[in-house]
Amino acid sequence: MSTMFADTLLIVFISVCTALLAEGITWVLVYRTDKYKRLKAEVEKQSKKLEKKKETITESAGRQQKKKIERQEEKLKNNNRDLSMVRMKSMFAIGFCFTALMGMFNSIFDGRVVAKLPFTPLSYIQGLSHRNLLGDDTTDCSFIFLYILCTMSIRQNIQKILGLAPSRAATKQAGGFLGPPPPSGKFS
Repeated sequence: MSTMFADTLLIVFISVCTALLAEGITWVLVYRTDKYKRLKAEVEKQSKKLEKKKETITESAGRQQKKKIERQEEKLKNNNRDLSMVRMKSMFAIGFCFTALMGMFNSIFDGRVVAKLPFTPLSYIQGLSHRNLLGDDTTDCSFIFLYILCTMSIRQNIQKILGLAPSRAATKQAGGFLGPPPPSGKFS
């Protein structure tokens, strides 16, 4: 049990180190560039401006105001797309580094139970949570599952601590896969 605890702590440490490495790579390739700084400032400014306009507009607003808001939303969407394209080069570098590191760490932790889950994972997640482990105990946790969970939570917090996370206003306006759905019916 003590080796399992040591493995768990080691994986959390590895996750923190790889998250710091990823943010370092992103800072070198993206965050310090003038293009990124300019686009980020523009997105922040447009998000706040759009938010204020949406708050002041009423249901009986004219077509002219609605058109202005739609144009501004389109401009914001284009700037968010440009910002994503600027970040893309760091994503490739990070993906390459993580692929190399994953191979190394998988060989180190291959077949070792690194943690015991307090629940039975859903059937479609069990392939990941019990990857390369012997036995039928689905509460045994493999390296890859714990590493992914740690990295997902730790990297977000490191971005917030370092001040590199996107602002709430920009995230709210951008929407996205896990973001809030755009308001419907108000301007359509």
